Amino acid sequence: MSEKVICNINDIVKLLPHRFPFLLVDRVEVIEEGKKARGIKNVTINEDYFNGHFPGNPIMPGVLILEALAQTGGVLMLRKPELKGKTVLFASIKEVKFRKPVIPGDQLILNVEITRWGGRVAVMKGEAYVGNDLVTEAEMTCVSADA
Repeated sequence: MSEKVICNINDIVKLLPHRFPFLLVDRVEVIEEGKKARGIKNVTINEDYFNGHFPGNPIMPGVLILEALAQTGGVLMLRKPELKGKTVLFASIKEVKFRKPVIPGDQLILNVEITRWGGRVAVMKGEAYVGNDLVTEAEMTCVSADA
């Protein structure tokens, strides 16, 4: 796998329909086509959700960490030529574990691996890290749909 930036924010915007404040991946550094991807999300105090999510002790909502993992998986899926112009949607989320809080100043490393892929449906294992600490993990099923 290459260690260079594969998709910067401008590339991600061309693939995903998400926009501020719901675009949760800043770049994708590693892609093993059709198999794995590693995305990066820089967590800053300027994020709107910190105004109401534990004010005075801001913690990134776990559902947004899951969404960042899914968006990383979406970038991986949408690089397949036959999925060009599609949208990737959650179909299910299983085995979710939130292990440590994510706070402003953290950098989320979003590892996604496709474990099964059949047509429009992909099952992915997602793991989010801050440094070497596993903070969130889940099995996600995503489906591509017409935009």
